[in-house]
Amino acid sequence: MFFKKEDKFSKHLSDISSNLVESMTYFTDYKLKNIEDLKVFSDKMKEFETKGDSFVHKVIKDLNKVFITPIEREDILSLAMHMDDVLDGLEHIAALFEMYSITATDDYMHQFVEAIHNSVIEIEKAVVLLSQKKLHQIRRHAIKIKNYESKCDTIRRVSIKKLFQVEKDPIQLIKYKEIYEKFEEIADCCENVANTFEAIIMKNA
Repeated sequence: MFFKKEDKFSKHLSDISSNLVESMTYFTDYKLKNIEDLKVFSDKMKEFETKGDSFVHKVIKDLNKVFITPIEREDILSLAMHMDDVLDGLEHIAALFEMYSITATDDYMHQFVEAIHNSVIEIEKAVVLLSQKKLHQIRRHAIKIKNYESKCDTIRRVSIKKLFQVEKDPIQLIKYKEIYEKFEEIADCCENVANTFEAIIMKNA
């Protein structure tokens, strides 16, 4: 048994992934220029994160109400939670930017954001395919997400190595190292989504 066209869980997962794409696009496109921008940026990402939490709550609420689910209930919940983890990570970074008063982003941050943005797009494509019961087609998107995670792992190693070579201010070093590591954690969260998709494929294909 798979998702029907108007299945409530398909709708919930679609809402979560769409909100994730919208928040990721805002995160990517927002131009930080001054301290005031940081507050606007952080507040807006918090709005996206709160909205995402409400969608996850709907998933949990409906899972508790129904006896039969289109795929295993653990897989529905895992998919929802792991997508939410990605958004939580983005919101956390926005909060770090505000807390540390960071208005200048560097090339490594841009590389992280590009890779994670691409992963989020692949996640949304996979969610659409899941609702359409096209399980075998999901695998290529899961593979792409894992490749982006591997790329982020490399960026983290290179960025931190460079940071220790050039940054003389220990406070700045601590700030940037934390942000680089948090970006890589978000990529790990994307990989968790990919792993869940692969588990669903194995169980249902």
